[in-house]
Amino acid sequence: MAHQEHQNLINKLSSCLAACEHCADACLSEDNIDAMVECIRIDRDCAEVCALAIKFVSRDSDYASAILDRCADLCSACAEECGKHDHDHCQECAKACRECADACRNY
Repeated sequence: MAHQEHQNLINKLSSCLAACEHCADACLSEDNIDAMVECIRIDRDCAEVCALAIKFVSRDSDYASAILDRCADLCSACAEECGKHDHDHCQECAKACRECADACRNY
C-alpha cells in the first residue's frame, strides 16, 4: 500500500502542516502583526498544499509527483520567510518546512 510505503514522507508532510498552522496562529498574537502578514499567508498556503499532498501520496495518485514538486517549492519559500523571524514558532516552522521540502524532492 502506498501510504505504508511512503509513511516517512506522509509524516514529514503532516509535521509541516501542523507547524505551519501553529506558526500562523502564533503570529496572530505577536506585537507587530503587520510584520507577520506574509509569514501568516505563506504558512496557510504551505499547510494547505501539505494536506493536499498527503491525500495524493496516500492514494498513490499518478499526479502525486506534480503536487510534491509544488509542495517542495512552497515549503522552501515558507522556510525562507519563517527563517526571517526570531520567534521560536517561526524557527520551528522553518525547520519543519525544510525537512518537508527535502522529503518531497526525494519522493
